[in-house]
Amino acid sequence: MPRRTEIIENMNKFYRLVSFAKPYSRYWPKYLVVVILAMVFGVFNYLLIMPLIEVLFSSDDIQQIAQLPDFTLSARYLKTAFYFAMLKMKDAYGTLGSLIFVITALALASFLANLFKYLGYRILNSMRANVMRNIREALFGKITRLHLAYYTSQRKGNLLSVLSNDINEVQSSVVASFQVVFRDPIFILGNFAVLFYMSYQLTSITIVTLPLSGYLISLVSRKLRRKAVEVQSLQGDLMSIIEETISGSRIVKAFNAQEYVRERFAKVNAAHRNALKQATNRQEMAVPLSEFFGVTVAMLILLFGGIMLLSDASTFTVPKFIAYLGLYYQILVPSKDITKAHAGIQRGLAAADRIFDVLDTPVEITKAKNPVEVKGFAREIRFEDVSFSYGEKPVLKHVNLTIPKGKMVAIVGPSGAGKTTLVDLIPRYYDVTSGAILLDGVDIRQCQPKGLMSLMGIVTQEAILFNDSVRGNIAFGLDGVPDEAVVEAAKVANAHDFIMHMENGYSTCIGDRGVRLSGGQRQRLAIARAVLKNPPILILDEATSALDTESEKLVQDALCKLMKNRTSIVIAHRLSTIRNADCIVALQEGEIVEQGTHSELMAKGGMYKKLCDLQTFK
Repeated sequence: MPRRTEIIENMNKFYRLVSFAKPYSRYWPKYLVVVILAMVFGVFNYLLIMPLIEVLFSSDDIQQIAQLPDFTLSARYLKTAFYFAMLKMKDAYGTLGSLIFVITALALASFLANLFKYLGYRILNSMRANVMRNIREALFGKITRLHLAYYTSQRKGNLLSVLSNDINEVQSSVVASFQVVFRDPIFILGNFAVLFYMSYQLTSITIVTLPLSGYLISLVSRKLRRKAVEVQSLQGDLMSIIEETISGSRIVKAFNAQEYVRERFAKVNAAHRNALKQATNRQEMAVPLSEFFGVTVAMLILLFGGIMLLSDASTFTVPKFIAYLGLYYQILVPSKDITKAHAGIQRGLAAADRIFDVLDTPVEITKAKNPVEVKGFAREIRFEDVSFSYGEKPVLKHVNLTIPKGKMVAIVGPSGAGKTTLVDLIPRYYDVTSGAILLDGVDIRQCQPKGLMSLMGIVTQEAILFNDSVRGNIAFGLDGVPDEAVVEAAKVANAHDFIMHMENGYSTCIGDRGVRLSGGQRQRLAIARAVLKNPPILILDEATSALDTESEKLVQDALCKLMKNRTSIVIAHRLSTIRNADCIVALQEGEIVEQGTHSELMAKGGMYKKLCDLQTFK
C-alpha cells in the first residue's frame, strides 16, 4: 500500500509539471500523428529485411503470388501487394531490378521514419521550452507575492537554489524525459504488436520477463529519490554560504575569517560530493541492469527461435527470424531509455518537491473578495487596538494611534520596541494579529492592495537599489517617465550634482545594490525615487542614522523638501531630526508609553526625555 501511494504521488507530481504546457491542444494532436507515422515507417523499415534477404538468396516464397488480391486494409494485403510488385520488377528487370526496388523502398521508409521523428522532436522541444518558461514565471511570480515573514524564515541561498539548481535539475531530468515518456511507449507497443503478429511464442517470452526486470530496476530507483532530496538540500546550503560570504566579504576580511568560511564551505561541499556520488552511482546502475536483462531475453529468443527454425513442422523462416530480431532490437533501445529516464525522473521529482513547496506556500497577505478602490488619502490613518505577533512572540500590544493628514508623526524608542513593525503594518507588509488599521475609516485589509501602495513612498535605513542605471533606479516601477521628471526629482533630493559628475550621468550603472556609490549618495537616490512617485504618505525608517555628518545634512535637507505638504511617519534614531514633529510617539516593548510634541514630552520627564539626554542637541 505505501508503495502504491508513492507511485500515485509521483505520477501526480509528474502530471503537475506537464500541466505547465497547457493548453495541450498546441502539441498533442500533431505530436501523436507524427509519432504514429514514425513508428509505422520504422516498423516497415525492418520488415523490408525479409524481402531483401529473399531477393539476395533467391527464395522461392515470392514465386507463389500469382495475382494481386482484392484491396483490404490489412497487413496481409500490404505484404502481398509489395511482394507482387517485387515479383513484377524481377520479371521485367531481373534480380538486380527487384533488389533496387526493395532498397529504394527501404531508403524511403528510413527517410520518412526519421523525418517524422525529427518533427516529433521539434514539437516536444517547443513543449519543453514552454514548460520551463512557465515554471520559472510561476515560481518568480509566487516569490514576488509572498509576505515578508516568509523571507525572514527562509535562507536566501535556498531560494536561489530553487530558482536555479532545482529548476535546472527538473529541466535536465523530468522535462528532458518527455520524449521517453510520451513517444517510446508508443514505439514499444507498436513493435510488440508486430512481433506478436510475427510469432506469439517468441513474444510471450519477452512479455513474461519484462515485469521482473522492471521490478528489480525500480528497487534501485526508489533509493535514488531519497538520496536526491539530500543532494538538493545540500546544494541549497552551498548557495547560502556563497551568498552570505559574498554579501559579507568586508566583514570576512576584517575579521580574518577567510579560513573559517573556507572550512565551513569545504565541510558542506564534501557532504554534497558524497551524497551526489551515491545518487549518481545508483542512477547509473539502472542502465547496465536494463542492458543485462535485455541481452538475457535476447539470448532466450535466439535459443527458442533456433529451436523453431530447426523444427521441420515450423513455418518460421530465416528471413522472418532476422526481421524479428531487428524489430526486437528496436524495443531494446527505448526500453533502456525508459529505464534511464525513470532513474533521472526520481532525482527530478526530488527537485520538483522543493519547487512545489514554494508554489504551494499560502500567501498570507491576500486581497479581499470585494476590495475597496483607493482613490486618495483625505483624512487620517488610525490604529484601533492593534496587536501583532511573530508566531508566539508578541511585538505590538493594543496600540491606539491617529495620524492626521498633512502631519509629521515620529516614532521613537529603544531597539526592539516594535517601531519598524508598527510602520510595516501600514503598507500591509504584515497583517495585524488583532485590531484594525483604518485609512479614512476603511480597514486597509479591505482596500485594493495596489491602490493602497500607490499612496505611500518608503525610504529605509538601508537604501535598496538595483544593478541598473541611475535613471532606472529613480524611475523604478514607473512607466513612461520623462527624463525631465527624473532630473527634477534628483534635484529635489540633492542628487543631481553628484550624478552629473559620474561618467555617463543618469545612464551610469551603479552596480549591485549601488556598490559604486557612497552611503549618502545611495540614500539620496532612494529619496529621489520617492520624490518621483510623489506619494501623499511618506514612511521614513531611520533614513539618516547610518550616515556621516556631511551626508546627513544633505539627506536631511532632501527629506525636508520631500516631507513638505505630506503626511510623514518617521522612525527616528537621531532625535534631533524630529524636534519639530507634530506628534512624537514613544514605544517600549510594543506599547505606546508617551505621546505628544517635543516640548510636552520633555516636560513630562519620561522615557523620551531620557532618550534625549543620551544624545547631544545642537
